[in-house]
Amino acid sequence: MTQLVNQRRADLDWLRIGAFALLILYHCGMYYVADWGWHVKNSQTYEWLQDLMKLTNPWRMSLLFLLGGMALAIARPKFSGWTLLRMRSSRLLVPLLFGMFVVVVPQVYFEALSQQLIEPGYLQFWWEYSNPNTDLLREHHSPIGLLTWNHLWFLPYLFCYSLLLLPLHSLLQRLAALTGKLPLWCYATVLVSLHLWAVWTLREQYPSTHALLDDWYNHAKYGLVFVTGYLLVLQKHWWAVLPRGRYGLLATALVGYALVVLDNHDMFDGLDDSAVGLQLLYSGVSVLNHWAWLGAALAFAAVYLQQPAFDPTGKIRRYASAAILPWYVLHQTLTVVFAVALQPLQLHDGVEAVLLISLTVLGCGVGYEIIRRVPLLNWLAGGAPAARLQRTPNAPQPASETA
Repeated sequence: MTQLVNQRRADLDWLRIGAFALLILYHCGMYYVADWGWHVKNSQTYEWLQDLMKLTNPWRMSLLFLLGGMALAIARPKFSGWTLLRMRSSRLLVPLLFGMFVVVVPQVYFEALSQQLIEPGYLQFWWEYSNPNTDLLREHHSPIGLLTWNHLWFLPYLFCYSLLLLPLHSLLQRLAALTGKLPLWCYATVLVSLHLWAVWTLREQYPSTHALLDDWYNHAKYGLVFVTGYLLVLQKHWWAVLPRGRYGLLATALVGYALVVLDNHDMFDGLDDSAVGLQLLYSGVSVLNHWAWLGAALAFAAVYLQQPAFDPTGKIRRYASAAILPWYVLHQTLTVVFAVALQPLQLHDGVEAVLLISLTVLGCGVGYEIIRRVPLLNWLAGGAPAARLQRTPNAPQPASETA
């Protein structure tokens, strides 16, 4: 399963593509799921969707950070730290700013409109939204006014983790060399222990905000995942042996998911939640579920997605890899806009959901086709540079600098 590190790993590309595809389905589900707040909500919501969405909820973003760390480590030998930082600045910070000032605005507008906080008038709202000193919706302000990154929070987090990790490359190389002969279970034990410590010391005090500066539990979790991805590439041995345990990892993940679903249906209400041992057990199941899914995803991808039969030439993979970031920038806004547009039709929710997913995918596809043909838009939306798009099919490709 092992390829040279300086060659592109098709399995990592497919994992990245699949992870971003899950985001589209997940955010469409947020429109219908009961009890989970979102920008706009359907008139009827469904509790059973929680069970389905909790299948990926604990690990879907962690997978993207894991792949981000791996991609950075794969790219590091070919570029200087400053070059990689410049590349990541262009591919992450530019689409972040473009998204905040242009793409995300309809999400904020329709959310405020649905709560009857503003009067209709999109252009006037956009003008106020773009002004950090606006008096509009003062109670909803952050330090930069109404400006927000919403679903694009992944981009500043990924950039900051890259910024912090790049100067530590030599130190991490030495760490990887020192641990080269240790079995994988030793590292897995360290990971689970560190994550458990974060759960016990940070999660309650610092609940998830995605606001970067006060999001310490998420930093502990995602930062640990990011470093793990980086070390997996540098150490190599653990990555190579991971597929051998793929069925055990999948079984562990499925058991963990089953326990999460049972807990969601109050099957453990008779237990004493105040008992320290029971709290530790809950936390342990949550952490094991998180890491088992990540390990299973990497392991099965390494076995089955190196050169899948449905894409023997890699043409689909190359196209989808180049399209990932623009699709990510566009997708949630399209979902919100289409959800609001479909409301007056009063369709059956099943029909509406299929239509909403289809319109979101179609909108992303059409949007990307426009974006990639306009160099300025391609740069603003984080599209792949033209040189990469024109590379010959069989030529080795550098690792993605975005994820």
